[in-house]
Amino acid sequence: MRYVLVNKPFEVLTQFTDENGRATLKDFVPVPGVYPVGRLDYDSEGLVLLTDDKGLQHRLSEPRYKVPKTYLAQVEGVPTEEALANLRRGVDIKTSYTAPAEAELLPEPPADIWERSKPIRFRAAIPTSWLKITLSQGMNRQVRKMTAAVGFPTLRLIRVQIAHLPVAGLAPGQWRELTEAEAAKLRSAYSATKMPGERTTAPKAATGAAKEDAPAKPAGAGRPGGFKSGAPRAGGAGKPAAGKTSRPTDDKPKGKSGYKPGAGRSSGAGGRSGGGRSTGR
Repeated sequence: MRYVLVNKPFEVLTQFTDENGRATLKDFVPVPGVYPVGRLDYDSEGLVLLTDDKGLQHRLSEPRYKVPKTYLAQVEGVPTEEALANLRRGVDIKTSYTAPAEAELLPEPPADIWERSKPIRFRAAIPTSWLKITLSQGMNRQVRKMTAAVGFPTLRLIRVQIAHLPVAGLAPGQWRELTEAEAAKLRSAYSATKMPGERTTAPKAATGAAKEDAPAKPAGAGRPGGFKSGAPRAGGAGKPAAGKTSRPTDDKPKGKSGYKPGAGRSSGAGGRSGGGRSTGR
């Protein structure tokens, strides 16, 4: 298995092909067979994890597994304590409410952040500030929608950490493979074991299969004098009554002792002949 970290530059797609000719990860990562874990918007920057471990890729991409992701957001204006409190408890982003998140106002711009390929557009009369936001959801453009909802639109967005993996040491466009220790920790934390809140579906599937297969079991014993499923198929006993065709009988017995295939077909009473009950369900 291979696990790759890449610092996705601004205006690069989090995929390996684009029919419109835009820049993609293929322009930066020459590692075959790996795919991105989740997405990072075209106009956002920062950390993307690539892997060929499909099971782990699925888990890290699913919001219900609560993989923490940390972002630095340069916003317009200086958020108030009330705005920060709203971000922390969750905000209405019109389509839904966000889950609680960690949010703090940084006292000064991050020292280790690179210059963007295209400078942000800002208004000279309005200052900008930086927020550090950690969340475990993955809704479309979530951080931008969150800061806009509390009155401080995002001008620049950088993902700096996924789980315990930081972007530190990677310039835009650079990539590296995880160390064995990093990969082992990732697999240990988000392996194929049951995660908190996850429902196990295997037992239900097994129960359903057992119920579904029950009528097809060869056992017809225990039904004194009744119809034995499977007998007509054996080619011996259980032949249709004289004068009847060899038309296959119903797959499911009617549940009454003494039931005989084809019985009642000549009766038209009550609308029961030929249809409904003779075809099985």
